[in-house]
Amino acid sequence: MDSEKIISCKKTIAGKEVSLETGKIARQATASVIASSGDTQVLVTVVAGAQKEGQSFFPLTVNYIEKFYAAGKIPGSFFRREGRPSEGEVLTSRLIDRPIRPLFPKGYTQEVQVVCTVLSMDKDDTADIISLIGVSAALQLSGLPFQGPLAAAKVGFVEGNYVLNPSLSELENSKLDMVIAGSTDAVFMVESEAKELTEDQMLGAILFAQQEMKPSLDLIEELVSQVEVEPIEYSIEEEDKNLMDMVSNSVATKIEEAYQIPEKALRQQAVADAREHLSNQFDEDEDEEKIDKAKNYFKSLESSIVRTRLLQGLPRIDGRDLDTVRPITIETGLLKQAHGSALFTRGETQSIGVATIDSLKLSQLLDTLHGDAKDPFMLHYNFPPYSVGEAGMIGSPKRREIGHGKLARRALEAVLPDPQEFEYAIRVVSEITESNGSSSMATVCSSSLAMMDAGIPLKKAVAGVAMGLVKGEEDYCVITDILGDEDHLGDMDFKVAGTSDGVTALQMDIKIAGINEKILQDALNKANTARSHILQEMSKVLSESRPELSDLAPQAINTSIPKNKIGEVIGKGGSTIKGITEKTDTNIDINDNGDIKIYGRSKESRQEALDIIESMISDPEVGLVCVGTVVKIVDFGAFVSFDNGKEGLVHISEIAEERVKNVKDYLVEGEEVDIKVIGVDNRGKVKLSMKAVSNDSESVD
Repeated sequence: MDSEKIISCKKTIAGKEVSLETGKIARQATASVIASSGDTQVLVTVVAGAQKEGQSFFPLTVNYIEKFYAAGKIPGSFFRREGRPSEGEVLTSRLIDRPIRPLFPKGYTQEVQVVCTVLSMDKDDTADIISLIGVSAALQLSGLPFQGPLAAAKVGFVEGNYVLNPSLSELENSKLDMVIAGSTDAVFMVESEAKELTEDQMLGAILFAQQEMKPSLDLIEELVSQVEVEPIEYSIEEEDKNLMDMVSNSVATKIEEAYQIPEKALRQQAVADAREHLSNQFDEDEDEEKIDKAKNYFKSLESSIVRTRLLQGLPRIDGRDLDTVRPITIETGLLKQAHGSALFTRGETQSIGVATIDSLKLSQLLDTLHGDAKDPFMLHYNFPPYSVGEAGMIGSPKRREIGHGKLARRALEAVLPDPQEFEYAIRVVSEITESNGSSSMATVCSSSLAMMDAGIPLKKAVAGVAMGLVKGEEDYCVITDILGDEDHLGDMDFKVAGTSDGVTALQMDIKIAGINEKILQDALNKANTARSHILQEMSKVLSESRPELSDLAPQAINTSIPKNKIGEVIGKGGSTIKGITEKTDTNIDINDNGDIKIYGRSKESRQEALDIIESMISDPEVGLVCVGTVVKIVDFGAFVSFDNGKEGLVHISEIAEERVKNVKDYLVEGEEVDIKVIGVDNRGKVKLSMKAVSNDSESVD
């Protein structure tokens, strides 16, 4: 290895040494960088693939991969190796993809693959920020037409102060967890959750991050300046002015008319008819390349018509002005056997939210680089193809579904009840049954209502709205509660969720090279107004959580037992507690301190389980005669279970009047025998006798 080709640059950022190194590892990739922050190290590779003729989209893929060895762990899976991407890996892949995608030229179609492999992980850190910085550096080194660099920063808010790149322990006391990607004068992406911060505080966090990005940008530029970067040649299809005019003359009027039809299905049919009309203008032997160009110009014409109308202040596709929220209808309790449910419809976007509660034992098990954990709150978002009038495959959730579900979860976390006071696992599912824009924000609304309907004591209701943007050469317009077409043809998807008192989640994606403070401020203010309106509509149906949990929900009663009795209640291999749960149709949680929670759908089942446990842990009355079951035979006697799970020892001397040499000559495991309690020692060990029962019978006779 030629050490002269290894280039490394370092800077101290937020109290940590951040370094970028190239030329040492993965040298056959188009570009590679080892990006480090403290003890966290990520290998970032960029590979430029082929440019396929006639391709109309940009085939960019981003893969973020966590290796368990990075934290000195062996995977917890059956195969003991990393398998399909975890939810966290998918979310971080999306986090990296979203800000870099718009920084490639419009019309660029060369295949690009970005892979971030976490090689070492600091136990008190995450790898998302350093991965984004490393990706920006690698793309700058690749020679690809990447219009960067960009930097990234994480912002916390602790005791009224913004904190740059907070550690995991600092985030525990933070009211904000925000990731920003951008430059010193433009924002490309925002992802955040917050504990009811104001719009001004959220904007302040973004501006703070921008100010603090300069060292990261300088570090990237320092690395790139020391490398001779060879630009990769590429071509973007030249415009055919004559063909563009032909397309416009043929279908412009039809497209304009189509995009004044409010109903999505009818509008799509009108657009399809216009597209068919364009196809009929070509002869059967027409050059396919020319036809493909015409189809692309058709799409561009669609975009231009819709965007121009918005910038001119003309009515939107569905007739609304820029600031009006679509009509809202709400119904709660529509699913008779669900613990809580809500149907939230906003225009042609609809979500059924369903809330279920159960024992903490059913919390989500997490196997991450930072250790094993249990998550008592789960939110799952489903987007079946029928919701957009399509037929398609239904299977495991895709990246988009995971991302939308995570955003909705972030929006709701701030209002969940204190887990110390509400000791239940909560699962919320959003079934998107219709979609025409902003289904993730409809999920926030339906999920909030469903939990309130179930009687889960939310601190406040949460609503969300998606804002859009169309930016012209000199002017722009911010659009409230965007439709699917406005999202597709616009420049920004800016989702804001929160309560009546502040923002709880924010996500911004753009398709242009950054937006400024003025646009951000405008979008936040209009989102606040829209959110207030939606919350008012929700309040008309359900203003707060129902006072009691649903009768269908498995409610809980609490008890505690001495620590030395825990083993008796659990039993060998959990057999005793399993038997209790099966008999009483309950779930039972027991901790190391002896605290017990009994979950059951009926008061009777919960009480039955409690009675059994209390009976088990109480010392049996000396003199009690009953039937027991032999559970284990040993050389010195037999252990017998009796009286709802109590266990005692029949010593070999207490089996029969005659001398017993071999216990197995008298008893068999599983056999029922008559026993008498003859004593309990100071350790709670129960002494039993079979012989005493026989003697009592003889004396009676």
